[in-house]
Amino acid sequence: MRYLSEIIEGLAFTKLQGSADVEITAVVFDSRKVVPGALFVAVRGTHVDGHDYIEQAIKDGAVAIVCEDLPGHTAEAADFLMVQNSAEALGILASNFYANPSKKIKLVGVTGTNGKTTTATLLYQLFRDLGYKCGLLSTVENQINGRVIPSTHTTPDPVALNALLDDMVAQSCDYCFMEVSSHAVAQHRIDGLTFAGGIFSNLTHDHLDYHKTFDSYLKAKKGFFDALPKGAFALTNVDDRNGNVMLQNTKAFKKTYGLKNMADFKVKVLENQFGGLLLNVDGDEVWFKMVGSFNAYNLLAVYAAAILLGQEKSAVLTSLSKLSGAEGRFDYSIAPNKIIGIVDYAHTPDAVQNVLSTVQDIRKGTEKVITVIGCGGDRDKTKRPVMAKTACDWSDKVILTSDNPRTEDPAQIIKDMEAGVDPGNQRKTISIVDRREAIKTAVHLAQPGDIIVLAGKGHEKYQEINGVKNHFDDKEELLNAFSKL
Repeated sequence: MRYLSEIIEGLAFTKLQGSADVEITAVVFDSRKVVPGALFVAVRGTHVDGHDYIEQAIKDGAVAIVCEDLPGHTAEAADFLMVQNSAEALGILASNFYANPSKKIKLVGVTGTNGKTTTATLLYQLFRDLGYKCGLLSTVENQINGRVIPSTHTTPDPVALNALLDDMVAQSCDYCFMEVSSHAVAQHRIDGLTFAGGIFSNLTHDHLDYHKTFDSYLKAKKGFFDALPKGAFALTNVDDRNGNVMLQNTKAFKKTYGLKNMADFKVKVLENQFGGLLLNVDGDEVWFKMVGSFNAYNLLAVYAAAILLGQEKSAVLTSLSKLSGAEGRFDYSIAPNKIIGIVDYAHTPDAVQNVLSTVQDIRKGTEKVITVIGCGGDRDKTKRPVMAKTACDWSDKVILTSDNPRTEDPAQIIKDMEAGVDPGNQRKTISIVDRREAIKTAVHLAQPGDIIVLAGKGHEKYQEINGVKNHFDDKEELLNAFSKL
């Protein structure tokens, strides 16, 4: 419990109606979660405007309201605070309510289109192996010192985020590694947080259903770096054409990493096999369990961040060589007849190409590559034909199928994908709406030694259809099909 005067510290507001000398039991922006003594923040969302629920929030016990516009009749039972942007205010209010936990822990954010989950997870695993207490906030799951907390968003809302950070502080965590999505930046979910460092992986075609233009998507990612404080580090992938853009206006300490261009931290791929990677990392040759040049970037980013956080080089490399990354990222299994199955979360054209080009680099030349791929419903439609084309360009056989159709007709999604299949590739492409049948078909078509790639769902244990999340696990389905060979 805190006083309103403490919670609004550092907040720019245009009007205070009432007194700031009132005790607050909770900060909420969902009127359904209002409890007696709560501060209700009326946020304008995509589908719902919190201002429409101010009266209900007061009836349910809210004693203070933060809003952009005062309602026609303001109840004397509550104090009102007017701000320019309620979403921006929410982050600051939530941080203050939990006594600014991000200032009591070294918080490192990872942003970019691909690689966020792997990089954040590897950092978490690495620092725990080095003996530190840590927290993880990721797409797959949140963790506090090994305690798993289910994840519903890549980056939680400001209240949930600060509550998790507060829990980490209570558990004496030294570090927290978190994914920072473009949505989180645009929606001000990370406002009010203090970061010790930021990492940029890459920027490719994704989330244009939300951001509308690539430039807006870029600005959202860059906004994270623009807000980093002077004492933090800003680490960017210099091989990505937008890597240096991230550093243009940041006050943080600037560092770069890369495989191709001049960088502060360098790595060279010496061997790339299904068993792992042999890399030369800043002069030292190390064998890693992970596969592919895209993971060489992830490993290098983790190594560089660890060094910037003051860790010793040999200890970092020794520990990293033992780690295997996040679930559902180039996760491969081998059937009794030697068919290789790979499950990967790749759901952007660039990520699909990364996985399939890695397979092409490793294959001996005689095996066939069979790719099972779909696209999510209610999401960026422009990438659907590109995803199909990419899969066809890098595979011997492609099965277009359903992903998470959500409220869309999966058959229509597949038709959108088919538009990207060149005439020369139509013979090697088939469409099967049912994802389970598509996986079974891929296994049936494969010969010993062939490689099956299941792209798109990765770690997910469900398939969302018309608002219902039905149990579905790509790896489980793959292994079931293998067992029947």
